[in-house]
Amino acid sequence: MTAEQLISFARGAPSLDIIDVEGLKAAAARAFDADPAGMTAYGTSVGYVPLRKWIAEKHGVSADQVIVTNGSLQADAFLFNHLVQPGDTVIVEKPTYDRTLLSLQNLGAKVHQVTLREDGIDTDELRALLESGVRPKLAHIIPNYQNPAGITLSEQKRRDLLALAVEYGFTIFEDDPYVDIRFRGDALPSMLSMAASSDEVKNAVVHASSFTKTVCPGVRVGYLVGPAALIDAIAKKATNLYISPGMVSEAIVHQFCVSGDIERSVRTVSTALAERASVLADSLRKHIPGATFTEPDGGYFLWVDLPEEVDVDKLFPAAMKKGVAIVKGTDFLLDGGKSSVRLAFSAVTVDQIDEGVRRLAAAIDEVRA
Repeated sequence: MTAEQLISFARGAPSLDIIDVEGLKAAAARAFDADPAGMTAYGTSVGYVPLRKWIAEKHGVSADQVIVTNGSLQADAFLFNHLVQPGDTVIVEKPTYDRTLLSLQNLGAKVHQVTLREDGIDTDELRALLESGVRPKLAHIIPNYQNPAGITLSEQKRRDLLALAVEYGFTIFEDDPYVDIRFRGDALPSMLSMAASSDEVKNAVVHASSFTKTVCPGVRVGYLVGPAALIDAIAKKATNLYISPGMVSEAIVHQFCVSGDIERSVRTVSTALAERASVLADSLRKHIPGATFTEPDGGYFLWVDLPEEVDVDKLFPAAMKKGVAIVKGTDFLLDGGKSSVRLAFSAVTVDQIDEGVRRLAAAIDEVRA
């Protein structure tokens, strides 16, 4: 590997070698054969209807509770635009996805970040905030292999959050694109499924996910699941915005799913990323002994706290000069993160990881000097 070849720990996207290109080509051919009229037309703002039905069955809900969107980021944007007015309070995790922070700030929301522990958001801290009189419209939670921290929300904390949502009358936005990329441990029930069993709770959760992490980013297919009235209101806004999302992509994803190729793709991605996460953790222990991190049980990301004297604003350009890209911890926080970085292990192959960490270690030494 030449020094000038950039090794990027910055992008949360699967590398080409683990994308099922042949499976997608075959799914595309089947889609054009099966439904040429449906997939080449404008379609409807709720998305490609057969895929909407497949998603509804996967989550055990009725189809009118699902809208399929151009990626889950657009699903997020629809929900935020629908629910959040300027001045509304929104709870997010600390740290949280940088684009979530950005969109909420652009909407004029009052954002409160609540500390993320090793088993998810600190529900005691959240309760204290609520008891102090804070009344959020929404709590945005990434429950599995959180972006950027790689943390998973425990089952008990999922229950606690649902109880708080009912008691204080806010919506839980369960943003869950990484759920299927599991390396170890058992799958935990979604808050959406936990809420379904109780009339009191069932309208408290809106769930989003995506095929970006399991199929490929280029399809741009995500979705929202929520109360039918909410989904209907968002669908009306979607009609006015773009008539309908991309029917061709959604029809291809539908064929990919109904054929069972999705399960094979999930296994391929999960197996590859489990190995990459493990190699990254070993390399960090070897080359950057002062770094602390929690090894994730799945997903795409590992959050690293570096020694306090390492300023990521200085580290970022020093690392780029050495041919390694990272994301600064400060991007995911309203304050703090000056010595933290997010490393994505999804787009780097195993043979690049150790070299990437060596370069990062050299950049850290330079910044400290």
